[in-house]
Amino acid sequence: MSKIELDKTDRKILEILQADGRLSNQDVAERVNLSPSPCLRRIKRLEEAGVIRQYVALVDPDKIGLGLLAYVNVRLEKHSEGPANSRVPATSPRFEFAQAVATWPEVVACYAMTGEMDFLLRVHVEDMDHFSRFMMATLLRHPSVLDVKSSFALQRIKETTALPIEAPTAR
Repeated sequence: MSKIELDKTDRKILEILQADGRLSNQDVAERVNLSPSPCLRRIKRLEEAGVIRQYVALVDPDKIGLGLLAYVNVRLEKHSEGPANSRVPATSPRFEFAQAVATWPEVVACYAMTGEMDFLLRVHVEDMDHFSRFMMATLLRHPSVLDVKSSFALQRIKETTALPIEAPTAR
């Protein structure tokens, strides 16, 4: 993964767009003290470099009836394809599990992990009955799943999609 060099203005643009991706180029340009054309060129460069991946609307899960948030650790059957960061063969349990997870709408995030468990899932569902159905009919039926451990969010303390956009510190 190549890292793109960001100057102070690029970082400010990213902070502004992370806070409100619907701002017009004119508004962003004014906030970073640029004219609209150079500002737009910078934004396009950040998009083309993949620094800005996409623009989205963030939906409140409670407002649409998805009031239960669970984090599920998943351990798969023993496998011999190597560490989690190696290229995984298309026939491996890890690959098959990852392909299946991509089709499960309840899972909004899935990470391959180091340590005792193989994957961490973030699952949004309506309630405990919905979670139980998801576990019994979907997750636990996957042939590679050996063990799961679930934790439920009691209270949202902090939730953000904004990454810290700070200048690198000298080492």
